[in-house]
This record gives sequence, structure tokens and C-alpha cells, in this order.
Amino acid sequence: MRFGILGATTAWRADGTRVPLGGPTPRALLALLLARAGQVVSADFLIDSVYGEQPPADATHALQSQISRLRRSFTIELLPGGYRLDVDPSSVDAHVFLRTADEGRAALEAGAPARAAELLREALALWRGPAAAEAVRLEERRLSALEDLFEAELRTGARDLAAALRAEIERHPLRERLRGQLMRALHAEGRQAEALVAYEETRRVLAEQLGADPSDELTAIHLSLLRGARPSAPPAPLTGLVGREPDLEGVRGLLREARLITLLGTGGVGKTRLAIEVARGDDVTFADLSAVGDGAELPQALLGALGLRESALLGLPDATTPASRLLAALAERPALLVMDNCEHLVDAVASLADLLLAGCPHLRILATSREPLGITGEHLWPVRPLAPDAAARLFAARARAVRPGFTADPDDVRRLCAALDGLPLAIELAAARMRTHEVSELADHLALRGSRTAGPRHRTLRAVVAWSWDLLADDERAMAARLTVFAGGATAADAEAVCGLPRDVLDSLVDKSLVEVSRGRYRMLETVRAFCAEHLTDPDPVRRAHADRFLALAEQADPHLRAADQLGWLDRLAAEHDNLMAALRWAVTTRRTELGIRLLAALSSYLWMRGVRFSAIPHATALLDQAGPEPDPSFGDDYVLCALTAAGDQDAWARHRAAAEAIAMDVSRARRHPLVTFLWPMVTASKADVTVVLAVLEHGRRSEDPWERAIVHVIWGYPHLAAGDLDAATAEFIAAVTEFRALGDRWGAAFALDSLSWLAAVRGDRATALALVEEAIELTGTLGALEDLADLLCSRGDYRFDDDLAAATADYERAEETARRTGSATCLAAALRGRADVALAEGDLPTARRLYEQALERFDERWVRSSGNLTRTLVGLGTIAEAEGDLEAAHAWHLRGAETSVRLGALPDAAIAIDALARLASDSDRAALLKEGARGLRGMTGVGHPSPEQVLRLAGVREELISHALALGVSSW
Repeated sequence: MRFGILGATTAWRADGTRVPLGGPTPRALLALLLARAGQVVSADFLIDSVYGEQPPADATHALQSQISRLRRSFTIELLPGGYRLDVDPSSVDAHVFLRTADEGRAALEAGAPARAAELLREALALWRGPAAAEAVRLEERRLSALEDLFEAELRTGARDLAAALRAEIERHPLRERLRGQLMRALHAEGRQAEALVAYEETRRVLAEQLGADPSDELTAIHLSLLRGARPSAPPAPLTGLVGREPDLEGVRGLLREARLITLLGTGGVGKTRLAIEVARGDDVTFADLSAVGDGAELPQALLGALGLRESALLGLPDATTPASRLLAALAERPALLVMDNCEHLVDAVASLADLLLAGCPHLRILATSREPLGITGEHLWPVRPLAPDAAARLFAARARAVRPGFTADPDDVRRLCAALDGLPLAIELAAARMRTHEVSELADHLALRGSRTAGPRHRTLRAVVAWSWDLLADDERAMAARLTVFAGGATAADAEAVCGLPRDVLDSLVDKSLVEVSRGRYRMLETVRAFCAEHLTDPDPVRRAHADRFLALAEQADPHLRAADQLGWLDRLAAEHDNLMAALRWAVTTRRTELGIRLLAALSSYLWMRGVRFSAIPHATALLDQAGPEPDPSFGDDYVLCALTAAGDQDAWARHRAAAEAIAMDVSRARRHPLVTFLWPMVTASKADVTVVLAVLEHGRRSEDPWERAIVHVIWGYPHLAAGDLDAATAEFIAAVTEFRALGDRWGAAFALDSLSWLAAVRGDRATALALVEEAIELTGTLGALEDLADLLCSRGDYRFDDDLAAATADYERAEETARRTGSATCLAAALRGRADVALAEGDLPTARRLYEQALERFDERWVRSSGNLTRTLVGLGTIAEAEGDLEAAHAWHLRGAETSVRLGALPDAAIAIDALARLASDSDRAALLKEGARGLRGMTGVGHPSPEQVLRLAGVREELISHALALGVSSW
């Protein structure tokens, strides 16, 4: 008989039928006895547990009566100390659970996470629901076992754990172990910003509910996420490395001396596998370049491997490029960058590697390629075929994996491996055939075919792939050939739709080792893919089907990117990024202009929100050139969005500006893409006529699309700021936040909250500013914008500065860590400025000066978002000069701060400098004038270039601000 108390109390006979247990009282009594199976349980304990504080008048007799009923089905002994249920504990699910969970924990502690996960899943599978009331003490143990399982899965490299962890955290919000595991799971999935936001959320929840800070363990995880960035670590190998011990030792030794090593060898010789093994370490970034089809996309691919974006969500200086981001991100930390499969991008990889090595003194690069990069400082390590003994060992190991107990004549194995030239990939493909073939048969029938001009080893590998190809059925060959149009793999549904064949054909290719499947995506090894692609005799229909499939995905996703389910759709598009870019490249190269423009337009929200729009500029430019100077008007908003993407290229914008403006100003048609209303003012502020901006905004204000109306509220807030009307600006930003929240759009809400929090701070409402920036931090983090996270942390530090210096310091330090990792020089400058302010407040002048000077070196003085931090830095240096008695230098620093704020157009920031100047003014009237100027400027912002004297006197400033706002196209005046 079996018993269950992990759920409703149940007993099963040997044949699986259930034993009737009666009502709740006998069930409760049985559960108590089962929880202590084989032990004597006192009558008093049973009475207290079953009847509680209101037992029946004759509780002892009532208990005996219930025991008698249970004895009809079970053996219950009456002993001097109480009652004992005579069952083997191993027949009770609770006892099996405890034993198995303990074994799982022991395996985890012993460093066997895969075995631990197996045991813990087995233990947790015993739970059929909430434990019987008498077994609630086991709920804590169940939760601990679940945490152990999450830990085991994290250690084995399992992905897609975040959703399950979030669900458990909702039920147990104060479990720090779960929250730490969530941070690690998000980090492992490349969602670093979300991981950091998860820490911020934990810190807030603990403070609000317990009045406590995160534990040392959780803080350590947070620091490791900031410092130990390994967003794209080498993939975990599924098999051991055979026969490469000398190579492994040699390359690792060379890496201690050389900064650029290229593993050189033919396809299938094992370069990638060797690189994976060499690259195991604490700060390694692994970039598989096989799906990158164009050198222009290379910087974005490397930024993606680093877990970074090409640009920030809320904007970066115009001078920021993907290459400059890479340089900044890699400049200040020792790191190993692995660039795998470089042969089709050799020129681009060589150029970028040269740039990175020159600008990042601690960086080392390990590349794999079929030809050298050919730049100064490159060290080549030829990867040769396996020696005969190692080749035989590899074949035997792989054959046993598909055919347990595999044995073969050693001479046959050596003869086969010799015929395969010792190439690991060829050996593994041949070994996969051991399910249906014998070694001697394989050796006898293997025909060495291939191009006569190819090297002998290349012919060998082709021969193995060709032999596998010959064994395929016609539909399998068709599937294999058509599957090659995918870049970065395919889901089963996409493969079926594009290839026109059922899934079982795809799975058959997996069985025959021509296709790999991992986490629901089907991929081909590049060598196999190249061979199969040669047999795609009529590629255009398949590539068109591929492009149509991903155009449909992009158009389906686009409206969801501005709604509550935007995160899921962003992730879905990110998973298909390589396929989307491949479809776009095909449309460009084959001059399918209409398809390309539609696809790029549908992807615009994704490209902007994910910060990967720079890599699309060459494709956008090419499509515009194909459309010609007088594009088909039916392109409509698709053409406008394509032009706005190409606007990053000044020459392209000059050629196509007029055509884009004509379409954008046509208010007679409905807006197909509401994103135009946002991007036109943002992208063309210094490039387009203000009348076009006004027409676009006016069109958006009357739109039926709620997202478009919400974004217009954000944009219209800035002219009110320029006019000094803070109430009107506040109303616009609040309206935007309200509408974005209703839509569930995190990106739009974060954008509006950032503006609203700054405005609250300008008005001196620090509490509101703090609450708003907290929300912006959470929303921005969920969108993966680490750069903006650093910027917002600095803002939060500023809002906390006067009331909680320690908390402000922590924010500045976290912002610095994040900015260094993301390569955001301007955000790093802001963080250094914050730390300098702290040092100044604490009277540490040398540290303050050093940090201010470091910040000053990094600011982009052309960027308006730098204004406040730059002004604070200049005033901070002036304050240090004051403290040291150098009033002339102090005056120069403070005046420079005022001039900088005016030049950048953020006049409220000038008030900081004017206050400082007032401290130095000896003439009481002038001091009063300066103070009055500061008060007036705090309520104004905009863009203008009045002289410092005009600033101080506030003469005609508003009119000039409005004039310049119109020139930049950000005003409605």
C-alpha cells in the first residue's frame, strides 16, 4: 500500500485503487500518523492536533472511536506511549520526498548539479498540491528543495528560469535566495539591466517590509553582476575534449603573452571547440559571428555579445557610435574577447580588432578563422587534425553515445579515422551513423569526393557530408537545402512554413546529425550548412518565403511593442534578430525595394527600443537610393521611417530629406506608423524645417492612436519649459505618463517619467522626483537599457544627496560600475561627479578634485543632457578653489559653469553656477542681482545663446529661447 500526504491525504492499494478514508477527522488523524510512520504518537498530541482548543467532552473516547474506524483498513497498534501506524516510511510520499530532497542537496554540495537536478525534480514531483494540514511543516522543506533545484539548473546552464522564479517570488516576496537566483538567471539570459533592477526591487521590498538591507550574499551577487560581466560566455560543451591537450596548454600559455591569437584551420578541424575550452574564465565574452552577414553589423554583434546596446533608450550623444561604445566598454577592464567564425568577415574583423587592441590596453582577442586576419601583433596557432590514437578515442566515445556498448575492430576504426584525415567533425558525423552501420561498412563505402581544387582535408569533410547527404530521402534533402536560408537557427514552426515540409522531416535530420536542436531552435553546423546550401537549386522562392515570414512577424509584433506585452514581443524579435537582418539584406541585395522598406519600417520600434538602429543605417540608405529621388507615394510612413533610420548618415539625409518631408507633411492620410510622430522631432531636430515638425506633431495630436497622442504630450512639454511655464509642462508630462501606464508601455512611461522627475527636482520637490525616478529605474531596467540605468541612478543619488548621503553614495557607486561596464563615458562622468560631490561634502578636497577632473575629461560638452552634471563639476572645482583661497580661479570656474549651461540650453542648471558667483560678489547690489538671476533661471529651460551678462540680467532671455527652440524644431510656438 502507498500513502500520500503531500496534497489531500490519500491511500492506494497495490492495484492503484484508493482506500476510502471517510471525513476530515479520520483523514487528519491518518495524516498525523503517516507523518510519523513507524513512531509512537501520544494520544494527547493527536487530540490537540485534531480537535484544537475545543475538544469534545470525552476527547479520549472520541479519539479511540476514530482509531477504530482506521483500523478497519490499516494496522494501528496501541502501545503504552500512544498509537503507532505500522507502515514502512518508504511507502509514504512525505518520507520519500525528504530522503530524495536530502540526496539532491548532497549532490548539489558535492558539485554534481545535473544529478542534483534529477533527484530534486523527482522529489518535487511527489507533491500533488498543498500539503495536508498536518504536514504543513514540510512546506518550508518543499520551498528549500525548489530553491535547490533552481540552483542546480543555474549551475548546469539551464535557461528560461526567470518566469518560474518570478512566480515563486510573488508567493514568497521576502525569500532572498529566490531573488538572488532571479538576478543570476536574468544575467545568464543576457538581461543584465533587468538583473540589476531585480536587486533594486529587492532592496526596496526589504526596506519597506522589514526595515533591512539586502544580505551580504545578495549584495555579493549584485557586485558580481556589475563587475564580472560575462553576458555571452562560451557555450557549455556537451562532450569532453579529446586529443587537444597540447593545443589547450599551448594556446593558454600564448594568451599570457600575446594579445591577438588566431586559431587557424580548415572547417571541421575543431577550432571552435578548442576556443571554447581555452576561453573558460571569469571575464570572457564569446561572439559567434557565423550569422553576421555584413561587416557593418559586426560592432552591433559584439555589443550584443557583451550584453549591451548600440545606443541608450533615452538617448546618447550624437557622437556615440557602436565602435566607440565598444572601445569605451572594453577600455578599462582586462577581458578576453572570443570572435568565432571570422573567415567571411576577415577585413571587417581585422579592422575592428586593430582598433580595439589599440584603444583597450588590457584586452586580449582570440579569433577562429580559416585565414589569418593579417594585422600587426597577430599570433597564429594552426589547429591540425587529430593524431591517430586521439581520433580513434574520439570516434569510440561518440559511437558509444549513440550505440551503448559499442565495440569494433581497432584496425577498422583506425582505417576509418585515417580515411577521415583525423578531422573531428568528420569523425563525429561518421560516428553518428553507428546506429545503423558498422565501422567496416562505413570505411568501405566512404567515397572521398569534392572539388578538385579544394584542399585534401576539405575534400574529406565534403565527402563525409556528401555521404550523409546521399543517404537522405528526397524530402530530407529538400528540407536540408531550404533550411540554409535561416540565419541563427529556426523554430520548428518557421522551418515548416518556409521550407514547406512537415516537422517530422526536420526531426529526421536531427536524428541523422545534420541538424542540431537546442531550446527549441534548429541549427546547422556551418560546414554542413555550406554544403547543403550548394544544393538549393532554386533559392529565390525559398528566400522570398523566408523574407515574407519574417516581414509578417515584424508587422505582427510592431503594435505590441507599444503595449503591455511589449517585453515578450521584444524578446521574440531579439531571438530572430539574425533572421530579420538576413531578410533585410536579401531584400536590399535583390532590389526588392518595397519589401525592404516595409520590413525596415515594421522593425523601427524594435530597432529603437533595443538600441540596435545603427547597424540598419547602410540598409536604409541603400533602400532609399533604390527608391530614387521621387519615391512611390504609396510607401507613405514606411518610407519616412526608412529615411529617419538613414538620417544617421548625413549625406543620405541630404539626398532624401525633401522626399521624406513631403510625405511626413501630408496630413490628408492616416498615419500607418505612430512612431513617426516621435522620431521626426527627435531625429531631425537640427536637420529639418520646423514647419515639418509642427505638421507632424499637429497630426499626432489629432490621432486616434492613444500611443501617438501620449508621445505628443511628452514632446509638447518641452516648449512649455522653454517658455518657463512649469505648470503647463508638468501637465503635459503627467498626461503622457498616465496614458503610457494605461497602455502598459514601459518605454514611453520611462521616457516621460525621466522628464517629469527632472522637472520635479528643478521645482525643489525632491520627494516626488525620487518616487518618479524609482519608477523610471524599474521600467528602464525591464527594457534592458543599462546605459539609462546608470544615468537614472545618478539622478536618484542627486535627489537623495541632502537627506541620505550614504544612499546617494551607493547610487553613484552603482552607476559608476554600470557605466564602466557599458562603456558610457557620459554616464561615467556623471557618476564620478556624484562621488566628487560626496567627497567635497565630507571635506576630502584632494579626492573631490581628482574625481571632478576625471569627470571633466569624459563629458561630451555638446550634449544637453550633460549640462547639469557638467555645471556641477565646474562649480565643484570652483568651490575647491574657494576653499583653498584662490578666488580668481573660483570665479573663472563658476562663470564657465554658467556659460556652459546657457550654451547647452539648460538654464535652470545655470542657477547653480550663479549661486556660486553670488558667494564671491563683493558688491552687494551685484550679489543681489546674481541671486535674483538664479531664482529666475530655475524656472526656465530651453535652447539659446545669450551672453553671460544677458543671463545675469534676465533681459530678453525668454524671447531668445523661443526663437532658438523654433530653430531646433522642438517648439509649438
